[in-house]
Amino acid sequence: MFVRQVRFAAALGLLSAVLVSRGAGQAQTRIDAFIDSRHHPAIAYGKAPVQTAVTRLNTAIERGERTLAFDETTGYLQAFLAAMDIPVTSQVLVYSPTSFQAAKIHQQNPRAIYFNDEVAVGWVRGGALLEVTAQDPVLGTIFYALPQVPASGPATFRREETCVSCHLTYDTLGVPGLTVRSTRARRGPGDYLNDPSVDHRTPYVNRWGGWFVTGAEASVTHLGNQPLLQPERIGPVAIPLATVDGQFDTTGYPLATSDVAALLVLEHQSQAANMITRLGWEARVGDAERTRIAAQLLADYLLFADEAPLPASLTAGPSPFAAQFAARGPFDRHGRTLRELQLSGRLMRYPLSYMIYSPMYRALPEPLRHLVDQRIEAVLAGQVNDPRFVHFTSDVRAAVAAIRADTVERP
Repeated sequence: MFVRQVRFAAALGLLSAVLVSRGAGQAQTRIDAFIDSRHHPAIAYGKAPVQTAVTRLNTAIERGERTLAFDETTGYLQAFLAAMDIPVTSQVLVYSPTSFQAAKIHQQNPRAIYFNDEVAVGWVRGGALLEVTAQDPVLGTIFYALPQVPASGPATFRREETCVSCHLTYDTLGVPGLTVRSTRARRGPGDYLNDPSVDHRTPYVNRWGGWFVTGAEASVTHLGNQPLLQPERIGPVAIPLATVDGQFDTTGYPLATSDVAALLVLEHQSQAANMITRLGWEARVGDAERTRIAAQLLADYLLFADEAPLPASLTAGPSPFAAQFAARGPFDRHGRTLRELQLSGRLMRYPLSYMIYSPMYRALPEPLRHLVDQRIEAVLAGQVNDPRFVHFTSDVRAAVAAIRADTVERP
């Protein structure tokens, strides 16, 4: 429910195209995604208890320890952002009408998405619900909703498992999750295209269709900032916007930006979360070979294997989101952090994902993290002769290894 637009998965490394047989007479199935049911006894997605930032907030509200203030224009949005410590600078704006609230979403009324490492929220001006996802360390992405009307009692979030009807696909690697989708323009209302899912491996010229994009350098071509109905499709072009002022009435939106840096981070983070969930689920079901493959795919993704190169000059100026993102740390003894964005040639200055700090990654059983860490350490030691890691020069390997040693808690 939360973001059919936040939808993605491109090529998943060298193993992603491999198909394996499930037995005589059975259809071939993908090795790069979870293929059992979310209702498998080892998973029990709809029945197992969950522990997320939202459940903790609900408990605090029910105990009278916290309240959410209601605003006539934004509903519970501002109060929720404050409660979850979600930076307003993470705001990205999408106008493709793919949510269940699609009737209210268009280029004059885009949906705003805000996120941190664990929680994401979608707000539609005039919409009926605040749509939220939060990460459970075991079950992965959990979906919630809160009616956008003043509550007569405590305003608490309800879980919405129906969201998996759109948010459990091969795009999400067979587990409930988020994706980022780039919506191509249609020639007419009846025209249909299978909109591609994207992440950091997708060429930037194919990204951001149906999104506002601000802060990109004037020469950067992409699919953002364009109308979704085009009798003659334009394709990737440079439509630079410093802000969205003048594009639509921005009443109610905390900021007039849809930061390209935040978009890039959201694309990377969503698939990383899906991969972490998928690894945990494979191990719980007990397929050792699929678990091994899931661990290698995750490690390679966290190391930005196959990352599509970014322009040498991507941003037109400093990004407030990038500054806040980096300031969260943690930092090594030299003041370096895996959260520092490079935004020139590649996304991260130190190409090992900050998602190794996330609660869901840290909650993986130690044997699973060991599988992932083995691969990461082999790459950082220069023991993997693979052109997909050409970005790991000796200097980069040394810096990433030092930051990891100083900032990652060992089991």
